[in-house]
Amino acid sequence: MTKRLLLLSNSTNFGEDYLFYPRQVIKSFLGNSIKKIIFIPFAGVTFSFDEYTAKVTQVFQDIGYGIEPIHLSTNSHESIKQAEAIVVGGGNTFHLFDWLHKTGIIATIREQVNKGIPYIGWSAGSNAACPTLKTTNDMPIIEPVSFNGLDLVPFQINPHYTDAAIPNHNGEAREQRIREFLVLNPAIYVVGLEEGTILNIEGSSVKLIGKKPLHLFKFGEPIVEYDSSANLDFLLKA
Repeated sequence: MTKRLLLLSNSTNFGEDYLFYPRQVIKSFLGNSIKKIIFIPFAGVTFSFDEYTAKVTQVFQDIGYGIEPIHLSTNSHESIKQAEAIVVGGGNTFHLFDWLHKTGIIATIREQVNKGIPYIGWSAGSNAACPTLKTTNDMPIIEPVSFNGLDLVPFQINPHYTDAAIPNHNGEAREQRIREFLVLNPAIYVVGLEEGTILNIEGSSVKLIGKKPLHLFKFGEPIVEYDSSANLDFLLKA
């Protein structure tokens, strides 16, 4: 089956309504036949899973889809197996991974996506699609059982990527943090996704959606930028 993923850097651009910029991309990605979408709100921390679900439900209803939250399911594994699409929201990646592992649903999600069930994630939800959470920007507010992700793609994503520097700030810039990761993980690509950009994966095809470039990091090499016209299929062969 063709693996299908839509991986967003962020949910909301500055000055816009929640999930405004990707709505039509999501609708085009899901099409008209999908009705049953399972939503995973486990990255939420400062608001309840119910509140998070209500916020996402409103957006998806506006574009024609229903949402079923995983946390209200009596059998998470069966709910995932019956879903026609899987959506994983953003928030704190460590909190998300803690719940993914303690509920034991990682293998079930991976199995379904590998069968062709569409996967949509933003921010932490995009991190979760990678081999590990190690390129998250989030504070480790909780210790998950494992850093292992869904491993749906062979590369890492750094969401909300920016190369902006804060004057007189002595903390590490984003590039420095990613290069530290690469010293210890030299064989893997890291994709810096700026806000407002999306990776669309359809089988062996990878396309960037958005007006800003993708920033590609590889150990010992300079950063390479790619725009939305670039062929990024090589990322799946890394």
